[in-house]
Amino acid sequence: MSEQKELPIGVFDSGLGGLTVVKALRQALPQEHILYLGDNARVPYGTRSPETVERYAWNCANFLMKKGLKMLVIACNTASAVAVPSLQTRLDVPVLGVIRAGARAALQNPEHRRLGIIGTAGTIGTGAYPKEIRAMSPEVQVFQNPAPLLVPLVEEGWIDGDVPTLAVQRYIQPLVQQQIDVLLLGCTHYPVLQSVIESELRQMGSAADVVNSAVAMATEVQQALEMHHLTRSGEATGDLQCFVTDMPSSFADAAMRFLGNPVGNVVKVDIT
Repeated sequence: MSEQKELPIGVFDSGLGGLTVVKALRQALPQEHILYLGDNARVPYGTRSPETVERYAWNCANFLMKKGLKMLVIACNTASAVAVPSLQTRLDVPVLGVIRAGARAALQNPEHRRLGIIGTAGTIGTGAYPKEIRAMSPEVQVFQNPAPLLVPLVEEGWIDGDVPTLAVQRYIQPLVQQQIDVLLLGCTHYPVLQSVIESELRQMGSAADVVNSAVAMATEVQQALEMHHLTRSGEATGDLQCFVTDMPSSFADAAMRFLGNPVGNVVKVDIT
């Protein structure tokens, strides 16, 4: 068991967005080793069919599992929506997805009864969040709106100024009109735009709380490690190794914006 505790946590996403989960994990669990895979050659997953996303998710999981893991975290909402059950069946380590983590976090305040969600078209189309939320709290009303432009904006580093502001306005306005009292960021890219989203909510007169799915995921991982007795002991900071399926140099530059510190050598890999 002590050897298993020393193994890394594997995290994958379709591109950069999962780095928001890595950032939250390193803040909550700085001693843990992390292997991150960004499948940026095939980003975004949100426009793909469920069958394709499930195949991509298996490619990512299989690559990381060969490195040796104690836990797998699916930091992509679209992949979490369609691939968690099959990966949990096929793999012999705990598999966590951001859908359940985000849903639980959104329901923490019992006074929240009108819940808004923005996500990729793929995530919204699966209905995974409403299904999860209603299973936990049937009386909550759920309102969704796809926000497809936000992922490429974050990937390109357009995180302030008129363009992201106008996009955010368009996507959240229908939800504000529904008088939501909480807004769940149903994509791990979106926390990068959280300040813009919160500002526009206030400009529209909404007091809705914003739930960051990346932070929620880190909390779920911490609890799962404790439950399975897999938490790494000691005070030494864990290692972070990043893999990508395309353009490692540009990924490293963008990762610096996400994490606030250099990620070191980023390795390009073929996972197909």
